[in-house]
Amino acid sequence: MSRWEPNARGRLVEAALTLYSERGFEQTTAADIARQAGLTERTYFRHFKDKREVLFWGAAQLEELFVTAVTGAPDSATPIEAIAVGLDAAAHLFEDRREASRQRQAVIVANAELRERELIKLANLAAAVAGALRDRGVPDTAASLAAEIAIAVFKIGFERWLDDHRQREFRFFTRESLAQLKTVTAGK
Repeated sequence: MSRWEPNARGRLVEAALTLYSERGFEQTTAADIARQAGLTERTYFRHFKDKREVLFWGAAQLEELFVTAVTGAPDSATPIEAIAVGLDAAAHLFEDRREASRQRQAVIVANAELRERELIKLANLAAAVAGALRDRGVPDTAASLAAEIAIAVFKIGFERWLDDHRQREFRFFTRESLAQLKTVTAGK
């Protein structure tokens, strides 16, 4: 194998999803993933610290994109409007990734350890969004509530997007969920 491999990270993610789907998470090793990707185990560990991280490596990018969008929302935006901007920005990450997202979600749902890791990722995202809202001058309690709402809307939108056979954009589902939340809180 050559010293430099193009798109090694992407190949490792694809190989992991394939193997986790075929064999299961527990029965797959990092060496198996590397071999499936045509890379060495050493290359695997240059990109990921363990076999779970291949499923969660995009969390930092998602958090950065979401927080940057919330922070950059117009000064006049309410906390809900600011998280709507963040949700729209986050939706871009999922364009053209529906099938891989479905595979990833199926692997996570099938394993308690991975479900726990997913919850940790979402809790970290909520904390980061709450921090961005506080930086915008939103009081602590309101910032925390809005951030938790953002995560709930994100999760529900994501689940509906995965199940959608009409191929609508992820953003459609987050916007629809946010609109329904507004209706619920208005008492209608």
